[in-house]
Formats: sequence, structure tokens, C-alpha cells
Amino acid sequence: QVQLVESGGGLVQAGGSLRLSCAASERTFSSYAMGWFRQAPGKEREFVAAINWSGSNTAYADSVKGRFTISRDNAKNTVFLQMNSLKREDTAVYYCAARQGVTYYRLAKQYDYWGQGTQVTVSS
Repeated sequence: QVQLVESGGGLVQAGGSLRLSCAASERTFSSYAMGWFRQAPGKEREFVAAINWSGSNTAYADSVKGRFTISRDNAKNTVFLQMNSLKREDTAVYYCAARQGVTYYRLAKQYDYWGQGTQVTVSS
């Protein structure tokens, strides 16, 4: 059982930046692909970004491409989401997710483990 704990959320003005972290309990963290998803009130959970086991391949939703960067530090069992140029529409609860295997996926149903989420609120 992999436990994931997100941190780094908060309130930020539009145009600002936040860096989310997700710490994993699994010692074989490097064997997991990781993803970030978000869910705004009244909306379905949506894909934000994903990264493969080594960090050599990443993917982004069109809505965040060029503004968000996903990365990972396998030595620290942690995945990050650097969010720049934040917009009001980025307001949501952000979740990290893990899937055993080397390849990342964009669909939430393909991830096996989830964190509890961290709130990101962008004000105008």
C-alpha cells in the first residue's frame, strides 16, 4: 500500500506561483509512474500532468502546458508540481496519484493510489 501526502497548496493571487509536493511512503518509489490531477467544485477530476518512473518523459493538459512543470526526486520519494502564472481557473483541490509501472497515463482510473489532496485557490 502506497501512501501519498500532498503539501504546498494555499491562496495565491493570479499571476503568482506555487509548488506542490507529494511524498510517497513506498521505498520502491522509482518503480511508480506519478500523476497530478485536480478537481474544482461541481466538476469532474481532470488530468493535469504526469511523469514516468525516471522523469525522462512528462505529459501535460493543454490548459497548463507552458505554465506547470512536473518533476520527481526518486532519492526523496517525492514528486513536484511547479505552477507558474496561475489563473483563477486553476483553483481546485490537487491530488497526486501513483501507478506501479514505468509508463504514465492520463486517465484517473489507471492510477492505483491517491493522496488526500491539497487546496489551491487563485484570487483575482
